[in-house]
Amino acid sequence: MGISKMVCGIVCGILALSIGVMANSPSYVQAVGYYDAGEHKKAFPIILNEAKKGINRAAQYRVAQMYERGLGTEVDYEKAALWYKRAANKYAYTGYTKKSEETENSFLEKAANMSSSNDDIKKGNEYILSAIDTDTPEIKALVSSLYDGDFFGLTPYSVNYLLPISYSKDKPKRISATVPHSAMGDGGYYEENIEVVFQFSLKKQLSFNLFGMNEFVDIAYTQKVWWQLYDESGPFRETNYSPEIFMTIPTSKNIRNIGLKAMKLGFIHESNGQEGYQSRSWNRLYATGIWQWKNLFVSTRAWYRLKEDKKSDAFYDQTLTDPQDIVAESDGDDNPDILDYMGYGDIKISYLYGKSQLGLLLRNNLDFDENKGALEFTYSYPLFSSPNTNLYFKAFNGYGESLIDYNEDVTKVSFGFSFSNGLF
Repeated sequence: MGISKMVCGIVCGILALSIGVMANSPSYVQAVGYYDAGEHKKAFPIILNEAKKGINRAAQYRVAQMYERGLGTEVDYEKAALWYKRAANKYAYTGYTKKSEETENSFLEKAANMSSSNDDIKKGNEYILSAIDTDTPEIKALVSSLYDGDFFGLTPYSVNYLLPISYSKDKPKRISATVPHSAMGDGGYYEENIEVVFQFSLKKQLSFNLFGMNEFVDIAYTQKVWWQLYDESGPFRETNYSPEIFMTIPTSKNIRNIGLKAMKLGFIHESNGQEGYQSRSWNRLYATGIWQWKNLFVSTRAWYRLKEDKKSDAFYDQTLTDPQDIVAESDGDDNPDILDYMGYGDIKISYLYGKSQLGLLLRNNLDFDENKGALEFTYSYPLFSSPNTNLYFKAFNGYGESLIDYNEDVTKVSFGFSFSNGLF
């Protein structure tokens, strides 16, 4: 009997203590009441604690809103974006681990962890995109679409599109690998002004915060094709291949306040895979600044071309007549004057207006005596409110529309569909 009374007393004591704690601990319902009454500082710690349990999605979403609007806490767009993602996504995101908690892991250990798990890759994707201000529904929708997608870890990079109608003011030049254009006569141009143009572009994230700068490293591949479908033989007129590797480094909060969200450093190779007089290629190092002012995004890129050995003067003058001699000059610079036409950088502007996205590309060689450049305008709008298929329009004027035509002045309008959006 003594033991039974003692056990009963302990149990009753625990129950009483529990009831007392519960009575004195504000509940989530009370916190919502504080929130509705405008007492955000009282509400925030309770709602945050509830959100961290990982069960109450409403609490997670409300925390995101409070971080975004500065209700009961300081404005923090990074945390807002991460809590929005956690509330909406299928997996529970545990948040970014502070640098002080990572110091025990060596560089090689972090590299090994990244190679065996996609968690850090997902954290990196969310972390860099959290730098973007999601003040409007258009930006929130776009950022959400850029978060998602896990096809072998591949996600869209540049815009993926199919343009069944691409009309050029002038018929494209027909370039032969072994015959100079001056000797081609009437056969030196394609028969049709209209062709099909399509592009696919994917990237794969390799690491996040590997060097301790909250940076992430990506590889990307873009391929663009010009197809003379409406010609009798329907040849692929030109194909450009662009593998790329780059690192994106988010800026500090003070710098972000003036609009500069991140810096991007990379290497890109571009070529058309041809030989002889058809061959085109170049390699570049580049630095890009990524800017945002609400719905307006600007990418400013400067590049440095890596030098190559020149081929013979006879090759550039196209005076070689033996096909074997022409093809033998496979090594060296295919297009030594490409900077005269492509310049030393470009500016990309993107503006989100409702469901529409407007884009502008500007490029110039900054040579006032022999000034050359390019201007491209794009417009996309969702097809039947589809989340990933858009009507897509493009207008281009200038040099560098393709590598084979880098030194040709091209005026072209194109219409078709895009299957992903691009910001930078």
